Amino acid sequence: MTRIGLLSDTHGWLDPRIKEHFADRDIIWHAGDLGPGVAEELAAWKPLVAVHGNIDDARCRATYPEHQRFTLEGVRVWMTHIAGKPPRYTPEVLKELRTCPTDLFICGHSHICAVRFDEAVNCLYMNPGAAGRHGWHQVRTLLRFELEAGKVLGLEVIELGKRGAD
Repeated sequence: MTRIGLLSDTHGWLDPRIKEHFADRDIIWHAGDLGPGVAEELAAWKPLVAVHGNIDDARCRATYPEHQRFTLEGVRVWMTHIAGKPPRYTPEVLKELRTCPTDLFICGHSHICAVRFDEAVNCLYMNPGAAGRHGWHQVRTLLRFELEAGKVLGLEVIELGKRGAD
C-alpha cells in the first residue's frame, strides 16, 4: 500500500497544516501551479511527483514535466495540470484518455475539488482543488488516499479553510 497526499494550485504558498495532514503519507503528488519555493519545500520533506502548471516559471518547467504517466500499486496514473473535466476534457486529453488506458486521471487548474468515476473513459477523475491563497476558489482543499492492489482506497477530502485565511 502507498499512501498519497495530493494537492494543486498552491501558487507559491504552503499552508503549514499541509505537513500535519500529509505526515503519514508516503509520497506527495502536486498537480501543477506550484509557484516559487513550493516544490523545494515539499521535496525536502517527502518524495514528490509533480507536473508544472501554467503559472510556473522556466526552472519549474525544466524540473517537472507537463505530464506524468506511471503505474503504482497496479494503478495506471496520468497527472497533468490543464485538462478540463468530465465530460468536457480538452480535445487532446480526451483523445489520449480514449487511446491510452488510464485508471486514475489527475489534474488541477480549475481550483474546484472534484472526484468522480468517468464511465465514458473508464477511469477515476480527481482534481484536488486549490491549496493556495490565490484564485477564484472559496475554500482551500487537498486530497488523501491510498493505492493498493490496483485500487484507490480511503479517499479523504480535507478543507483547509477559506481562500484568504491563514
